[in-house]
Amino acid sequence: MASITLAGNPINTNGELPKPGSKATDFKLLKTDLSTVSLSDFAGSKLVLNIFPSIDTGTCATSVRKFNEQASTLDNTKVLCISRDLPFAQKRFCGAEGLENVVNLSDFNTGDFGKNYGLEITDGVLAGLHSRVIIVIDENGTITHTEQVSEIVDEPNYDSALAAL
Repeated sequence: MASITLAGNPINTNGELPKPGSKATDFKLLKTDLSTVSLSDFAGSKLVLNIFPSIDTGTCATSVRKFNEQASTLDNTKVLCISRDLPFAQKRFCGAEGLENVVNLSDFNTGDFGKNYGLEITDGVLAGLHSRVIIVIDENGTITHTEQVSEIVDEPNYDSALAAL
């Protein structure tokens, strides 16, 4: 279990992030058109998983915008923005912002992605949502970088994630 904070108040996650060098666990998530995708749908591409509690918060929205900016310049790389938001909220946000270089994916049905990756918040006001995490996966499905943001209102280290590609 990871101990993180929300505005300085301690909260916990259900486990630990997967270790760099390990194989990424398969997942099933919903796209904004309600179709289901899994890790295998992105086989052969490098992935940046930008995981956060909700698209409707300032820090989460900023991370989606920043990764959207970078995504168009990355070779053979997809940025997957993952939260428990409804696909409709994700689609509304990206449409209003004109963000076309990221793929929004929802874990709202079961939360299994958050549980399986050890990043589900287990207590406090955000219990059941995902903590702020970056996971980078190479084209062979191996995790090359992880970051559990210790203070959930802080932004992730974008440079570190992109350098892991």
